[in-house]
Amino acid sequence: MLGRRRPLARAAIVGGAAYAAGSHHQKGKQAEYEQDARLAQLEDQQTQQQYAPPPPPQYAPPPPPAPAAPAIDLVGELEKLASLKDKGILTEAEFEVQKHKLLQQS
Repeated sequence: MLGRRRPLARAAIVGGAAYAAGSHHQKGKQAEYEQDARLAQLEDQQTQQQYAPPPPPQYAPPPPPAPAAPAIDLVGELEKLASLKDKGILTEAEFEVQKHKLLQQS
């Protein structure tokens, strides 16, 4: 019986060594595959960064609208001009010029 056990023991040793070598090889392949995947991912990120469109420019907000000119009391202003003309402070020509300016403003 002793002769029978030796071939089995030898087969177990050879089989175990082959299994260990195959397992080691498989782990190496798995690590290589994971490393290749990480490299591909990093390359994709770099490519996306290189070709990414630039961010939109930041424009300054438009200035606030200018304050509206105060409303002119047209009738009151014309009455003042007429009063000045009647008192002789303004001539007829000066009155017409000032009246024309008031009418253009309104």
